[in-house]
Amino acid sequence: MLIVPFFQAIMFYIPRYLWKIWEGGKVKMLVMQLNSPILDDDVKRERKAMLVDYFSVNLHNHNFYAFRFFLCELLNFINVIGQIYFTDRFLGYEFTTYGTRVIEFSEQEFGSRHDPMDEVFPKVAKCTFHKYGASGTIERHDGLCVLPLNIFNEKIYIFLWFWFIIVAVISGVGLLYRLATFTPAFRQILLRTRSRLASSDNVEAISRKCQIGDWFVLYQLAKNMDPLIYKEFITDLANKLQGKGPV
Repeated sequence: MLIVPFFQAIMFYIPRYLWKIWEGGKVKMLVMQLNSPILDDDVKRERKAMLVDYFSVNLHNHNFYAFRFFLCELLNFINVIGQIYFTDRFLGYEFTTYGTRVIEFSEQEFGSRHDPMDEVFPKVAKCTFHKYGASGTIERHDGLCVLPLNIFNEKIYIFLWFWFIIVAVISGVGLLYRLATFTPAFRQILLRTRSRLASSDNVEAISRKCQIGDWFVLYQLAKNMDPLIYKEFITDLANKLQGKGPV
């Protein structure tokens, strides 16, 4: 029984593992220590210029990178839905309503309630023993066996039920958010939120030039770079994309 949760845990790790391979440290490479507020001015200027040049040269070349991340988000959702279905089959189609029935059970009167956990994980079961009788032949004896491991199993699976529901809801909301990012206006709002120190005009100028992959990389950089340095980078990138010289 314990090998099933172990297998499920591995399945949950697969999207993260794929993204670690596909990402390949790209954001870390682009940041180039620009996440530190204490950086030599010459070094900062040089690395910031390299980052601006990289973006201007590779504009519109980040869609494949972004879509692989989006695929991992989709895999997260598909995986949790698949895990719910798999667990339901594994437990004899008793899992999908398991949590709600346990909640209802806890709210019922003590004398009239029926524990749904006993249906899925019985604590006592009928057992058949074969023993040698007085005549030397094997005799069959029926008895009751206590199954203490099921006390542990029922707690595991009630936790998994709530965990799957929470992960499914979060993943589903995440997919709706991801669909919204395909709207340029929404992407601009998000980038503006991450670039609060930068000029709105500069953010708008960059947003007009960027495709969704470019926006995704810029958004990741905003989460990993020092805010002041990122503001300067946005200003320089906007000037570069508009054909202006650096300020």
